[in-house]
Amino acid sequence: MKILGIIPARYASTRFPGKPLVDILGKSMIRRVYEQSKKCAHLSEVIVATDDERIYKHVHDFGGSAVITSPDHASGTDRCAEVAVKHPQYDVVINIQGDEPYIDPEQISKLVFCFNDAATQIATLVKKIRSAEELFNVNSPKVVINNLSEAVYFSRSPLPHIRGQAPENWLQQFTYFKHIGIYGYRADVLQQITKLPISSLEKAESLEQLRWIENGYTIKIAETELETFAVDTPEDLEKLKLHISLAK
Repeated sequence: MKILGIIPARYASTRFPGKPLVDILGKSMIRRVYEQSKKCAHLSEVIVATDDERIYKHVHDFGGSAVITSPDHASGTDRCAEVAVKHPQYDVVINIQGDEPYIDPEQISKLVFCFNDAATQIATLVKKIRSAEELFNVNSPKVVINNLSEAVYFSRSPLPHIRGQAPENWLQQFTYFKHIGIYGYRADVLQQITKLPISSLEKAESLEQLRWIENGYTIKIAETELETFAVDTPEDLEKLKLHISLAK
């Protein structure tokens, strides 16, 4: 089984323009993601997919692999699909988030292992929620999982609602999971899901994976205990730098 890792990276982020090129202790964000991804022995190749010449040139300057993609893509999934269709030799595509500079290669491997099951169409990671802050954070999607380790639903709200219990007690009553936004797709499934129209659930929650579920695709779930540090805003970057300095 041949696995292609793709890191979608765009310059024009609304909340943090130029984010892939910001410096994190001497290396750019995109370089750190790329180098961490390359440490995963299960990836045959890693490519940065960007619509920006500055990011493209920077990746090539540090010796990485990058391609220019259309500026019209609505999501990283769409950007991955454009690259993947030009690399038909790969069986599975891993969509690696370009804003997690310290992603652990173990997390990528855990996702790859989901595809040892020939029935797996799409896969993603989850992590147990430990705090009320995480549980009620609308920017941290939660996942409801069935007994087959498949996603039933993703929501920005805590699901399920624990009837008869105060919300501050919910974590003591049920095991909640948050979504870790790295995806794997069978190559043919990736091309199929990017052709689907935006769904009603996707519009409601602003979560593209609901489109896939609403159209009958299954999303396999693997659990990780490793924490991730996504950088969505300049404030997140400062928190990450502080965390690194304190860990030294």
